[in-house]
Amino acid sequence: MAATTPAGRVVAGTARGMRLVGPAEGVRPLGDRLKEGLFAILEPAIRDGRFLDLFAGSGAGGIEALSRGARHAMFVDRDARAVVAIRRNLETTRLAGPAATVEQADALEWLARTRVGQVADDAVLVDPPYDRPELLLAVLERVAAAGPPPSRGAILAERGTLVAKHPVRTELPAEIGLLRSARERRFGDSALTLYRWSTEEAG
Repeated sequence: MAATTPAGRVVAGTARGMRLVGPAEGVRPLGDRLKEGLFAILEPAIRDGRFLDLFAGSGAGGIEALSRGARHAMFVDRDARAVVAIRRNLETTRLAGPAATVEQADALEWLARTRVGQVADDAVLVDPPYDRPELLLAVLERVAAAGPPPSRGAILAERGTLVAKHPVRTELPAEIGLLRSARERRFGDSALTLYRWSTEEAG
């Protein structure tokens, strides 16, 4: 079995308190305090909704969403070790099944595939390596280019929220196409920037 490292715990919901593991190297865990702040904002949107976890790492984001009542979570990571850790965490938390889909793929290539006929996601978490800010910008541009529903191939739902996790020192644009920065929260050296479609109220 591939080496693993502790990756925090599930904060709330059906799997509350269960410990997660991540790949031994190359993953910055989604800390418990940051998760609490993130899902305090997202929970109304994810309950019975769809969650997309890009650069998923340990899968902590998507697993927290499922634990809190998300209808489906998609986990995407290019690293085989991450995929092993995600599947192990889903089994440990008893959240494995049709509500959880894990795909080993490059996030940008995965987003570039045709999405016609697929349902847009209610919440999207984008958490690339901190030393690759260009990946975060590229995802934002791809989501913005796809547009909100009823655009063909929309990635983010009309009333959905995209959360970009990044170092505090990384400045992100206030607007990209119809995506608008609605809020930023800081947790130590990490920040969460929330984007929504400009047709929605910022808040």
